[in-house]
Amino acid sequence: MTSHVPNEARVIPLRPQSARPQSGPPGARPAASPVPPERRPPTVREPLWRDLVGDVLRRERLDQERTLKEVAEAARISMPYLSEVERGRKEASSEVLAAAAGALGLGLGDLLARAQGELVRLTSRHTDARAGRGTSGARFDGMCLAA
Repeated sequence: MTSHVPNEARVIPLRPQSARPQSGPPGARPAASPVPPERRPPTVREPLWRDLVGDVLRRERLDQERTLKEVAEAARISMPYLSEVERGRKEASSEVLAAAAGALGLGLGDLLARAQGELVRLTSRHTDARAGRGTSGARFDGMCLAA
């Protein structure tokens, strides 16, 4: 006795198709429609701390008209690693940040305060745009770091 099985795969969709009618018990209310795109708040990518710190290091180095090699040697950091920190590709330890800041004549607190200022400036611009305000002061008066 042989049974004939068609050579077709049964496809079960993972997501319901939008044109497919709602299935469910009779009398059940259909699910609420999602918020239309024009009414959704704009999604804003929060700046990364490593990008902010890297920008501050690079800006300070360029303001001092120093090369990456000079600062890396003074900080006793490899030049490729310092370059990656400046570009925000590496999350540097506090020791590396302190060494890089020191090579630029800054303290670690100075470096972090400048990065915090950039963070406040960038995030207040996004918050103001979402709230429909023109200009606003910073929401926080201090520095807040989480590890």
